[in-house]
Amino acid sequence: MNATNLGLHKISPLTIRRSSFSPSLNLENIPQRSNLSVSKPLHIPSIESIDKGKKPVFQCKAYEADKSQPIEPAAIEVKSEAAKRVKIGIYFATWWALNVVFNIYNKKVLNAYPYPWLTSTLSLACGSLMMLISWATRIAEAPKTDFEFWKTLFPVAVAHTIGHVAATVSMSKVAVSFTHIIKSGEPAFSVLVSRFLLGETFPPSVYLSLVPIIGGCALAAVTELNFNMTGFMGAMISNLAFVFRNIFSKKGMKGKSVSGMNYYACLSLLSLLILTPFAVAVEGPQMWAAGWQKALSEIGPQFVWWVAAQSVFYHLYNQVSYMSLDEISPLTFSIGNTMKRISVIVSSIIIFHTPVQPINALGAAIAVLGTFLYSQAKA
Repeated sequence: MNATNLGLHKISPLTIRRSSFSPSLNLENIPQRSNLSVSKPLHIPSIESIDKGKKPVFQCKAYEADKSQPIEPAAIEVKSEAAKRVKIGIYFATWWALNVVFNIYNKKVLNAYPYPWLTSTLSLACGSLMMLISWATRIAEAPKTDFEFWKTLFPVAVAHTIGHVAATVSMSKVAVSFTHIIKSGEPAFSVLVSRFLLGETFPPSVYLSLVPIIGGCALAAVTELNFNMTGFMGAMISNLAFVFRNIFSKKGMKGKSVSGMNYYACLSLLSLLILTPFAVAVEGPQMWAAGWQKALSEIGPQFVWWVAAQSVFYHLYNQVSYMSLDEISPLTFSIGNTMKRISVIVSSIIIFHTPVQPINALGAAIAVLGTFLYSQAKA
């Protein structure tokens, strides 16, 4: 054996040279050990000389320097659970932050350019373009779809398109905070539609949780300083449309293997095809062009940045929310959605200096609390 750089390597006994200060070693008589690694560095803590008869024997104690201690299965499980919690936390923080930024830029654009049908179309077009580029450049793997997939996705896309446009129309007429207070009443629509159209039954706790949701939304609506019926109805229609979107999605996408990110990308593409002709019919290029020139003259070139930002952040926050569905339970997602509404309501009130009466804030708090209780009761 010859030690080189703390690594032991087998060589022929004929190639070993005897040092002037070391005794001769008969390597042919050394028993072979099959469990000795000779390809890894060894740490040698001590070498002892033992006198046995005429020939001294050298005893070398060593162990592999890079050998690690065995990891218990429980420790692996704890680390895995901790990593999962960190990942979910990152998803939630990113989802909330992107949603807040989208709502701010969306409201800025709608204040200067009150054309919600075009604004909604640009949001879907930007997201669709981003995903097409990602698929073409292999940044993201393109989904494997067939005609049956698009057929089941169509009613989901119709409901998504209606909900998206209705919410944008609402925010063009009322404050962002008011729109999201009304949209926190979505669980009430979900229970009512599931009960009377699908025949599903729920425990009493679920029905009781609807009382603060409906009561809080009603209190916030009647005390809203800048109440607008179009804005109120837009938020209500958006709630109903998104309930049907979730129902169609659950029924039609069972057994499908498309990931959350690609599923939302396909949904955006189909919604864009559905929405574009209606946007042209309702508003039209002439109104868009005149409004665009007016917004540029009043706001300046930064208006273009606002439009681009609201389009990009709309796609990103929805994409992250669909990706998070692959990692968490529906209950956790529902709780995260409730907290998202709180962050949007509070941030929009601060940024846009929205006047809020104490009774109005109380109604919002009751509605959001009811949404949280609903998610707990559903569990």
